[in-house]
Amino acid sequence: MTESTTRTVIVTGGGTGIGRAIARAFVQQGERVYILGRRAEVLEATADEIGATAIQADVSQRTQVEAAVAQIVAQAGTVDVLVNNAGFVRRTLTTMPLEEVEAAYDDMMDAGVKGTLLMSVAVAPHLRRPGGRIINLGSIAAFIGGSRPGSAVYAASKGAIQSLTYGLARELGPEGITVNAIAPGLILETEFGGGFAEERIRATVAQTPMGRPGVPEDVAAAALYLASPAASFVTGEVLNVNGGWLMGH
Repeated sequence: MTESTTRTVIVTGGGTGIGRAIARAFVQQGERVYILGRRAEVLEATADEIGATAIQADVSQRTQVEAAVAQIVAQAGTVDVLVNNAGFVRRTLTTMPLEEVEAAYDDMMDAGVKGTLLMSVAVAPHLRRPGGRIINLGSIAAFIGGSRPGSAVYAASKGAIQSLTYGLARELGPEGITVNAIAPGLILETEFGGGFAEERIRATVAQTPMGRPGVPEDVAAAALYLASPAASFVTGEVLNVNGGWLMGH
């Protein structure tokens, strides 16, 4: 890829798991990739490994988002692709103390929903027109409420991200910018997926027509497609990557 066609890609939560796989896939395509995250050491190690640029930032904090985006724009100018991947899981049950549920809710909504909104709004003025892309990471949980008790708030956060995707797609579409989401199913080899019990993995795979769990590279392939010229007429879409575990949504 020549310098004139090299794109600038931002991946939040790019230090580990799905975010790292997405960032690596774009680097392998010859893109200029910036990865954002809260843990400096993890972020720097990944950046060195895959050939990206690390910027420490908590995407739930407006001032840090503004500073990170300003740094990227100063270095790269126009942004081509924003991947909002940052987020994490906190278990919430109706049997838990209310203050614990509230804290978990705040953490998940801040990192996932607020972070997606702040990054999208901060980057939007700098996205290429036409041709800019925003890709948000949702989850199968938004459709099914999670696969076990305790997932209600996580599912709600991913449902909110899907709704943000629809609203942003409607707003930015006339400017030639697409906004889509990816909804992974069971993805192993991540910080989240690595914690699944073997029995739970077997039960999920038994319900999956493809007969296997997913890996981060499956999600990265979907991101590459949504960021490609081939997807220029796809917007406001939630692309399910779950091996057929959930169909018809």
